[in-house]
Amino acid sequence: MFVAAVAVVLLAACESLGWGEGEIRLSFVDGEYVSTKASYSLPDTSDFILEVRNPEGKQIYKGIYGNSPEGLLVSSGTYNISVRSSDAEMPAFESPVFGDEQVVKVSPGSKVNVRLVCYQVNCGVRLKIDPSFLDGCPDGLLYLKSEEGRLHYAYRENRIAYFNPGTISLVLNDKGREESLLARKLSSQQVLTLNVSASTAYSGSGSSLSVKLDTTRTWNSEDYVIGGSEGKGGSIDNALSVNTARDNIGASAVWVLGYIVGGDLTSGAEGISYEMPFTSKTNLALGPRSSVSTKQSCMSVALPSGKIRDALNLNENAGLLGRQIYIKGDIVAAYYGIPGIKNVTEFQLK
Repeated sequence: MFVAAVAVVLLAACESLGWGEGEIRLSFVDGEYVSTKASYSLPDTSDFILEVRNPEGKQIYKGIYGNSPEGLLVSSGTYNISVRSSDAEMPAFESPVFGDEQVVKVSPGSKVNVRLVCYQVNCGVRLKIDPSFLDGCPDGLLYLKSEEGRLHYAYRENRIAYFNPGTISLVLNDKGREESLLARKLSSQQVLTLNVSASTAYSGSGSSLSVKLDTTRTWNSEDYVIGGSEGKGGSIDNALSVNTARDNIGASAVWVLGYIVGGDLTSGAEGISYEMPFTSKTNLALGPRSSVSTKQSCMSVALPSGKIRDALNLNENAGLLGRQIYIKGDIVAAYYGIPGIKNVTEFQLK
């Protein structure tokens, strides 16, 4: 009896997915990136570039994460999944790249839930050039160099130069003569600050230069951890994602960022309408991406009477379907059977 029951369940799963197929479902784990984004001009995770490659390395999907399907049907096998905040070429100034890369195995009839962690995938170098360098080496030019290319680091430059992880060299060009001063191997998430100065006995050789590591600056403790978990959602700049908001039941007067994916909510297991026409003016559904089509991935939103309801209800504003929006309110454990947002006081379309 038990074996037969298992066989029936497996058969049902295979019939819904297709023989030999499985499903990949992706979502972000919000962490330090939310705090980082509050102080740096970085894109929302919804705007990240998602790429999925099959076991042969062939690209089977590439596009904006926020527009990707909630579930990606694939043949069984091993898949490489990567997300990036940018596809900027390295090296480049002020170009931190955030994202994740994972390898997942998909079995026939399975649904694989992948939780993406957002971290800095490239590394950076900043030079602090002492006035003594300009005095002792007026014709000298400093470059930062990797396998992908080089960047000229001007005397008054104060930006961080970003590179793909690997060996980064500091090169001096003095009157056409080049000399490598040092080389450091950097990993993702590392930012190295180097102090460069020239001794009074500088003789036109790099050996007279002093290059010191500034150990007071590290990526995690000073540059990119801006505040802790407290205060997240307190402003539009650090709004909670739908996935994070669902885990913060009881938070009040917080901002949540998501996509308007439907309305006409009911208490049923699949009680959301995702297509026009809509009849209800009192609620809508907020999803982590525009393609969401399952109720359990969403948050419900209670629209208070007045200007907010008039502006956001899908019965009269069907054009809002699929739009990204910031909503400020209280997060409750259940509204129409799923975590929701009540007492909405403000909103802003993105």
